[in-house]
Amino acid sequence: MPIGVERLKKRADFLRVASVRRKWAAPGLVLQAACDTAEQNTGRVRVGFTVTKKVGNSVIRNRVKRRLRAVAQDVIPGHAIPGWDYVLIGRQMTINRDFRDLQTDLRTALKKVTSPQNKKIRGQS
Repeated sequence: MPIGVERLKKRADFLRVASVRRKWAAPGLVLQAACDTAEQNTGRVRVGFTVTKKVGNSVIRNRVKRRLRAVAQDVIPGHAIPGWDYVLIGRQMTINRDFRDLQTDLRTALKKVTSPQNKKIRGQS
């Protein structure tokens, strides 16, 4: 991950982001977001990755996570808002989707999910 972008690793952080219910579903991925309200927040961006067993076996799930990490490394530093936590969820289409399309999906999701006028968002895929 680039400088200023950290990883979400604790289950409690993933559950907190999911409980905020700000998400956007795109064909290649689902993005959940939550503003990090912790006192130690120094304007950092934190990103977590997850893929369910419905997507495939462990080889496929790991490949999907690698693709999501690569997309996040390209897009997050330039488009994410500091002080937010993001969780990228892999989907069935993530494995075969063109990399540029995945980048577009993530950029669109970042715009939609952090929009100030939208508290609860659910994307159409």
